[in-house]
Formats: sequence, C-alpha cells, structure tokens
Amino acid sequence: MTRLAPSLLSAAALAMSLGAASAVANDTSGDIADIETDDVIIVRGTVLYADQINALRTPTPIIDVPQSLSIITGNEIALRGFTSVGQIIDYTVGVNTSQGEGHRDAVVFRGVRSTADFFIDGVRDDVQYYRPLYNLEQVEILRGPNALLFGRGGTGGILNRVTKKATLYDQFTGYQASIDSFGGFGIQLDSNIALNERSAFRLNAMFESLENHRDFYDGERIGLNPTARFQLSPHTQLDLSYEYIDHARFIDRGIPTGANGEPVEAFQDIVFGDPSLNDNRLEAHLLRATLQHQFSDNLKGRLSAFYGDYDKFYQNFYASSYDAVNTPNTVGLDGYVDTTQRQNLILSGDLIGQFQTGRFGHTLVTGVEYIDTVNNNDRFNPVWSDSNDDVEFFSIQRPLLISNGQGTAANGNPTTVAFSDLNDDTEADVRVLSAYIQDEIEISDQLDIIIGARFDSFEIEVFNVAANETRKRTDEEVTPRLGLVYKPQENISLYASYSESFLPRSGEQFASINGNNNALDPNEFTNLEAGLKWDFTQGLSLTAAIFEIEQSSPQVADNDPSTLDVIDSTIEGFEVQLQGQVTENWFITGGYSYLDGERVNRTGPTGLRPRELPENMVSVWNSYQVTAEFGLGFGLTYQDESFINNSNTAVLPAYTRVDAAAYYDVSDSLRVQLNVENLTDELYFPNAHSTHQASVGAPLNARLTVRGRF
Repeated sequence: MTRLAPSLLSAAALAMSLGAASAVANDTSGDIADIETDDVIIVRGTVLYADQINALRTPTPIIDVPQSLSIITGNEIALRGFTSVGQIIDYTVGVNTSQGEGHRDAVVFRGVRSTADFFIDGVRDDVQYYRPLYNLEQVEILRGPNALLFGRGGTGGILNRVTKKATLYDQFTGYQASIDSFGGFGIQLDSNIALNERSAFRLNAMFESLENHRDFYDGERIGLNPTARFQLSPHTQLDLSYEYIDHARFIDRGIPTGANGEPVEAFQDIVFGDPSLNDNRLEAHLLRATLQHQFSDNLKGRLSAFYGDYDKFYQNFYASSYDAVNTPNTVGLDGYVDTTQRQNLILSGDLIGQFQTGRFGHTLVTGVEYIDTVNNNDRFNPVWSDSNDDVEFFSIQRPLLISNGQGTAANGNPTTVAFSDLNDDTEADVRVLSAYIQDEIEISDQLDIIIGARFDSFEIEVFNVAANETRKRTDEEVTPRLGLVYKPQENISLYASYSESFLPRSGEQFASINGNNNALDPNEFTNLEAGLKWDFTQGLSLTAAIFEIEQSSPQVADNDPSTLDVIDSTIEGFEVQLQGQVTENWFITGGYSYLDGERVNRTGPTGLRPRELPENMVSVWNSYQVTAEFGLGFGLTYQDESFINNSNTAVLPAYTRVDAAAYYDVSDSLRVQLNVENLTDELYFPNAHSTHQASVGAPLNARLTVRGRF
C-alpha cells in the first residue's frame, strides 16, 4: 500500500478543509508572489507535505491528524494585513498572547505561556524576539504537547513558520508597499529567478518603519532572505537559505493596575518608562540547508542543517509598584539591562517510508536530531542615586520626569540611574541528542492507529560567572504518543490521542540550574484529546476538540529538602472551529474556545485560576467577494477577562475588537487594499506581563497596502 498518492489526491477533494487556506478559491488576493497560483496555495493549506519541511513531516491529510491544529497561509496573512505573530494569534482558537515584556513574541498555548516553542521550517527557533512574516509560505499552530517531533517544551502547543523557497521553472517579481495611520510604513520584495532547468534563486526582503499610538514608540525592521534550490538529480533536491534580521524598537511595558485590580484607564496615554533608554535591538544571521532524496516511490530521506547566530540587547524601565489608595499620584519604576548572545547548531535527519505488512499499511517516520547551543546572558539592575535602590518613585504625569537616565523624583530631588547592580551573568552550553519513531498504521479504510515515541538526552552546563561556579545536569526522557482516527465516512473523522512532553528545570532560556533547581527533575506534561473533523461540504469544515493537560512539577519538600513533592495541576478545555466556503463568494473562519484550570500547591488546590487563562475566547472573520474585482472583509475577536498574576488580584478586562478590510483588483497583477483595526475605537488591554504592566490596545487605525506582481 502507498498512502502518498491518495494523500495527494485528497488535497483536491479537501480543498480549503482547513480555513487557513482562506484565500478564497476564486480570490486573487494571494501573497505578492502567488496572486495567480491559488490552487497551489490551497493544496499547501490542506495537506501537510513532507517536502514542505513543515510540522508533521508525513504526507497526512489534516482530517487524518489526531490533533487540533490551524494553518494560516501566506495568502491569508496578506489578505488580513497581518504584520506580527500576535495578530495571527488574536484570530486563532485556543491560544492568546502575553506581553513578552515588550521585546518578544510570547504565546499562551491552551493556558501554557511560552517564549521558546517556535520553529522555522520544523527547526527550533527559541531565541526571544519578534518574528517577521515577510518570507512565509504559511504559519502552522499545533495545539497540545508535541514532544515526539519537536522535543522538550511544546507543552500547550508550538508555532512553526514555513518559509518561501526558490521555485524551479518560474520567473516572477512581487512587491508590496504599505502605510498606516500612525505613520509607519513598509516595503517588501519577493523575486524568483529560474537560473536553468535545475536551479533557481529567490530573494525575499523587507524594510519596515514602526510607529504606533504610544508616546516615544518607534523602530525599524530589516529582513533579507535569499534562497536557492538545486535539482541535483531527478530524485535529489538541495535547498539553501540565508536570512539576515536587524530589528530595533522602543520597549513599552504598559500601565499599572488600580485599587479594583484593573488597568487604570486614566493612565492610558502615559508611558511608564524612559523615552531614551527603553530600547531593544536584535541582529541575527540564520543559515539553513536541506537535502532531500527520493530513494523509491515509498521511501524518502531528508537531512537538514541549521545555524543561527543571535545578538540581542534590551533595556527598559517599567511600573513595578503603584498604590492607588495611599499614593495615587506616584509610581515606582524598576528596570534592567539584559544582553543575550546565542549560537544554535541543529542537525537532523529523517526517513519517511510507506509499506505493507499483511493487510496493514504503514507510514513510518523515524529520525535523529542533534542540538548544540551556546548561550551567554547577563543582566544588570539599576541603582538610583536618590533612593540608592533599584526602584525610584516619580510623579505620574505625561511625560514622566525622566529621560536619558536622569530625572526628578517624586520628592523633588534630582536622581540619576546607573545599571551597576549585577543580577546574573551566566554562560550555558546545551547539547541535546534525540531519536524518534512514529508509525501511522492503516488497520482498515476507516481506522488508523498512530503510535510513536521520542528519546531525548538533554545535557546542560551552566557557568555562573559572578559566583565562579559551574553546575551540570543531564535529563533523559522518553515521550510517547498514541493516536486513534476512525472515519465512519470519508469526510468525517473521530480521533483520540495521548501524548507527553517535558521541560527541563533550566527553563526555556537556560537561565540557571543553580540552587534547588539543580536537584529537580523536569516538569512533565500529559495531554488527552478527543475530537471531530467534518468536511460537511466541499470547501467547508467543522472541527471540535476537548482536551486535558496535566502538569507534574517536582518541588523540594518543605519539611525534608532531600525529598520531593510532586505537584499536579490540570487545565481543561474545549475548542470548535468552522472554516471554509459558505458560498462561492463568501468565506468564513471562526472559532470558540473554553479554558478552565486551578492552581495547585503543596497543600492542594488553591481556588486560584492560572494567570492569562481567559475562560472564553471567540474570533470570526468573513471575506465576501462583491464583484470580480472588489471584496470586503469583516471580523471580530473577543477575549474574556483573565488574571494578570498568580494571586488573582489583577485583572485584564474582557474586550471585543472589530476589524474590517476592503480590496480592489486594479488588474490581474495589482491590488489596492485597506485594513482597519479596532473599527469601534474601543479602549482595551489585550495582555500583560505582571501586575502593573498591562498593555494598552491600539485605537482605531488603518493600513493602506498596494501589492502587485510582474
């Protein structure tokens, strides 16, 4: 039996079964290099192909995947006017954003916050930064633990970016230029050249000048991504890629919460920071190479190499203390300066085979991965001359009386800051060796079983420079996965799955294993999920999932430090999505998620809800093709109230944001598009980092874009 050919055929039958292929079938709104190739985009949004180097590695139709997932194509990114990962998350079921201290993407996957569960072409991309979208074929969000294919972390989910590759036998140049109502603007270029029958070159590039509604905010982003493809033989293909990222922006940590625990609306226009010193800069060089070989019709191999060199600097001040009752007109500012230098070397290889044993068919993927990470990180806290402390109090006004590290304190005294208090200085070396195997077994035309496991050896050595101390730890974990897919009809699947994941005590960013962390086993996570996927008409799909994530966290026992208490906590939830073509001209994608959980400590349930866990989230987007040239888009996203902190004393209020779009095709190769965010001009607070750092959502704003191709 060969599952590959049926999978390819099913792409046409399941066109747009996942709403991420949301470029309407007759829509010419594709990304700037694909305006006239919608069929290709639809196929890529419907089947997760191994040769796309994306999340699942096997050619399995989405309806046969025992897991909840979403795909957002480059087509949809362009049509919706998305410019950040956070905007994508706003319209993705089961996930929400965290503030990320104003300098990084931070996603809460089913109640589990992560700054490291990001991948690019299936390879770990764990440095903390804002990821650009200019060079993407699609974004894939897989919910639930994903350790089998991705290793440590991946607890609530992962986000994988699939980049554009050079294309053989094709010549095109696409462009995009945009400007927004805040004064920001950007340009993008996407050009592909077929050098000959066996090689091609593609260049994606971008420049963006950043502006928004907050005082002092500005920034620039530069991205340059040349790629090359070489057809070394009829069965062998080599892809090479280099990406340069240069990103600088102002860091805004938001506003304090008041006596009622909610953000103080009277402060909505005040930036609690230093206009000169709240600064973030990243420079990165990313090199990728992938060699693929088709050994036979039923056996394919792939080798990939990735090297990333990241140099990051950020410093900031933020509101750390505020007493709305006793001192309502003063605020305490704290801060730090932090640098990170990281080099990631990742080598991986896998084989995908399809074969028959008796009457059972198999799609087998097996692979190995080696990761070598060198991470240097230091952080310095401020010392204010007036308070001789890391916190200084200022009168609340617009702007605060501080700039360039100098200002007037609330008591009227001049004060100057110096980042002279060393918080930590660590050098971490991480080596990870992994092997995994997964078999998708076709028991019958209606029943598939997916079974697999991954072994990870995670070795970390941390040198604490300040203490002149070195600590080492090795964790070895086996993480299993089991799935069951039953299809009573070709267009309906019922599934159930069980999977595990783990996170070493060094955390996502390898900060330290010193002290008690040196003795603690990794946090372990298990996920149970059951769901339904139903393509009830061609091009319109309903998916639903119910799940439970359980975390087991070893802690040093209070009464005996030589023993451990294992604390278990659970997050439960439900998701439903409707995506696809309602009529020939009307496309819809929408979802609802319900999340519940309770914090647990050594004494048992606390009655407290986990932070950043909205009980209800709703999003819906409609695209309607009014005429052959003119189309409209309209949508909303709703997020229930959630707690900012673990003590449940600070709250992000619920909000609903309404967005809209309109586009007009001047010709087959030129489009003018207007995207409007927050159409009702609602004041809202989308996320936070801690009690007195709540982000202020943008007011009514518009973005005008011209996209074309020649």
